[in-house]
Amino acid sequence: MKKMTKKQKIIIAIIALIIIAGIIITATIGLNFDLRYQDSKKIELYLEQDFEISDIKAITDEVFSNEPVIIQKVEVYEDTVSITAKDITDGQKADLINKINEKYGTELSADSTTIENIPHTRGRDIIKPYIAPFCIATLIILVYMAIRYSKLGIVKTILKVVIISVVAQATLLGVMAITRIPIGRLTIPMVIVIYMLTLVGLTSNFEKKLKENNKEEEAGN
Repeated sequence: MKKMTKKQKIIIAIIALIIIAGIIITATIGLNFDLRYQDSKKIELYLEQDFEISDIKAITDEVFSNEPVIIQKVEVYEDTVSITAKDITDGQKADLINKINEKYGTELSADSTTIENIPHTRGRDIIKPYIAPFCIATLIILVYMAIRYSKLGIVKTILKVVIISVVAQATLLGVMAITRIPIGRLTIPMVIVIYMLTLVGLTSNFEKKLKENNKEEEAGN
């Protein structure tokens, strides 16, 4: 077994610190979820006409002091706007409706507009649709790796793939926890990219070792 270099030890130490810090932050204050997955509030306003998202955004920036909001066109004719924010007070609702009435000449009433509470989406619910495909793909990859690199040791190869893949994903989540990158629509693509890069790196390493192993066998013969 080759002795680890100083550079490798530093990299391992950094990764360990990131994972430990990520676990501590996640256990204490939790991960930072994108607005669409947080506890939030939503109102829907029927404008009875076409509108531009950018115009509604300008109004919400004023009302919510540039806080993050999600603005969507809903209904078949896209003449209803859905506005989601972390919190919507009665005062903000009234101010928002007044500004929209001024902008579009509507006669919306704050009293007849309800604020809907949107519950927090759990992390497990976000990843649930991807668990089965991910497990199946991983199983196929492990079988391929075990067959392709059987000369390097089947158990050793499988363990290396599993451990390094888990460490890579744990490091990614640790970075996201530390930097407060929101858990959102880009999280799964990021996980897949890191997973693929990890497999590419492992494959390259295995191929190199396999060639070295074959050369040693040829030299022995």
